Amino acid sequence: MNFKDDNRILIANDHGGYEAKEKIAEHLRKKGFEVIDMGSDSQEIVRYPNYVKKVAAPISAGDYNKGILICSTGIGMSIAANKYKGVRAAVVGSHYEAKMTRQHNDSNILCLGGKTKGIFELIDYVDTWLENDYIGDRHTISLGIIEDIENELGIKEPGQSKQED
Repeated sequence: MNFKDDNRILIANDHGGYEAKEKIAEHLRKKGFEVIDMGSDSQEIVRYPNYVKKVAAPISAGDYNKGILICSTGIGMSIAANKYKGVRAAVVGSHYEAKMTRQHNDSNILCLGGKTKGIFELIDYVDTWLENDYIGDRHTISLGIIEDIENELGIKEPGQSKQED
């Protein structure tokens, strides 16, 4: 299903992104999105890679086509999410970056810093990201090279064993 045609969106957070996640999820629901909340339900300290997996694995497997991850900076979540085959997670800190990561990079996971920006800025980034399409063209070449790298390194989709080669 096309990125913009699918109104389902996975969202997860750690303790540093809890407050922002609650507000962003509420905003998305008001806009008609089906928000699947896979995140922490408090500000109690948790380990972010455990929550990354809940969003990145289903996107890598093709079960969903977009997700949002929120920690204090977005950096740790983006690093972990990009370990999954086919995931293009981007941490953004501006409207322009949110636009370009969709248009040029076909990102499928938006990573945000819940402690780095105010909620109005974060919501602007989310809306911008969701409203933009991948434009393809010359950018398809770069994404193909990234896919080649994933294949060369033997990066597998979740649940795919090395013996399935």
